[in-house]
Amino acid sequence: MTKIRLTKEFRFEMAHALEGYDGLCRHMHGHSYILTVTIIGEPIQQEGHPKLGMVMDFGDLKRIVNPLIVERFDHAVAVMSNTPTHKKLLDAGFQRIVALPFQPTCENMISYFAQVIMEKLPPTVKLHHLRLHETATSYAEWYASDNL
Repeated sequence: MTKIRLTKEFRFEMAHALEGYDGLCRHMHGHSYILTVTIIGEPIQQEGHPKLGMVMDFGDLKRIVNPLIVERFDHAVAVMSNTPTHKKLLDAGFQRIVALPFQPTCENMISYFAQVIMEKLPPTVKLHHLRLHETATSYAEWYASDNL
């Protein structure tokens, strides 16, 4: 059977601060993130199936990724939980804080995104790779083949 890779792009705006970092990113700042999600699988060949010829409906992939990532992180501030920055944001009354058990670097975020997406994919497809652009010229990549 033929394996096909299917890719969908997602965009969201998010601020973050890297607690204890020795560069400019220790200050709260924002990015326009672009997340590309690539799955791999075989097109459905069952006659009469409403998704005949599809590996996965793009709409189904959106219904997985949007609530897990886009709706959670868009226009939010991501910080490491239980840090002085986290406490200051809470004390200041910020509403959209995503407190994470790790430093919200591009590398840690993409690894986390891979984990949560894989848990929700149907068994007929596998996560192939992710790319997370933090800026127009900087991104991190995660490949399933590197993480067996």
